[in-house]
Amino acid sequence: MMGKKKMALNILFLALVTFLTVYFVFRGKDIGDILEAARSADWRYLVLGVICVVIFILGESSIIYYMMRTLGARVKMGHCALYSFVGFFFSCITPSATGGQPAQIYYMKKDKLPIPISTLVLMIVTITYKAVLVLIGILVCLFGRDFLSGYLGDLMWVFYLGVGLNVFCVTFMMVLVFAPGLAKWGMVKGLGILEKLHLLRKKSSRLEKLENSMDLYHETADFWASHKMVIVNVFVITCLQRFIHFTVTYWVYRALGFKEFDFFTITLLQSVISVSVDMLPLPGGMGISETLYLAMFSPIFGSMLLPSMLLSRGISYYGEMLISALMTCVAHLVIREDHTVKHHFKLKHFVQEHKPVIRHGEKHGESRGETQADK
Repeated sequence: MMGKKKMALNILFLALVTFLTVYFVFRGKDIGDILEAARSADWRYLVLGVICVVIFILGESSIIYYMMRTLGARVKMGHCALYSFVGFFFSCITPSATGGQPAQIYYMKKDKLPIPISTLVLMIVTITYKAVLVLIGILVCLFGRDFLSGYLGDLMWVFYLGVGLNVFCVTFMMVLVFAPGLAKWGMVKGLGILEKLHLLRKKSSRLEKLENSMDLYHETADFWASHKMVIVNVFVITCLQRFIHFTVTYWVYRALGFKEFDFFTITLLQSVISVSVDMLPLPGGMGISETLYLAMFSPIFGSMLLPSMLLSRGISYYGEMLISALMTCVAHLVIREDHTVKHHFKLKHFVQEHKPVIRHGEKHGESRGETQADK
């Protein structure tokens, strides 16, 4: 999944960033007053915010389940939910959320899901996940730039940077998915370079295995290209999933007793923060998320700005990380390698590669190794 040393470094990095963020945000402030104000919030709205976080995570589970079932995989919805919790936990603790998908693939492999198929499914999940941010960013740039500059001021460049990075990422990943020939060429060339640098020993079996994997990857990409409505449905579900997550700040707003600003304004501002920080190399956009929050929501929360941020980030990031951590422990106990699992993928390459070998004389009901005389 990931080395223990790397895991320890990630957790150490997360702890350091958390400490610096808390120090610079709350430096010179009375923590007691902030916590007291947070404790006075209406718990019913806060519970609603936590429910939104859980629905957000399970939204990805439904997408994975839907796509795997479309491919013919016999996956359980409960396991798909655990894949998502694992992914969000490792995304929360690693820079730019780089640890999420490798951890998900590790558990999918235990359920006998081939790595090329899992990789492509998760890549499409990521593309649609980021495509929603790109859509929001472009719409805001076209129709809401003046509105946003009133809240962001001199920090508008962070928003533009976030939009640009997401556009680049989505474009690059779409090339990998829908130009699989190019992806195969790049992987084979990359393997050759590693062997020339003596970082890997030259093995013909390794190259053959890589080419077989990329052929399966290629066919899975062709399958999605011929099932465009599946991608459209995934995009619609992702839009709803992300929208629900963006509403957490509004429920915090209501929990603190405010009613002046409307639901759409607060949800849109929170979505802008996600667009801005999603691709930055910090766990959960930590540090820059708080900076943008303090700048944008100051006119909305006033004197309750810090308590609101404590609650909003506490639910949408730290709460998400804690829930996902607990469910990752469950995944480690529940998802175990089961050799009885058999999938029926609707992919010609996969079927041909895994069909039984029929030997000479093994026809018309004759068993393997059994001659007519034996019968």
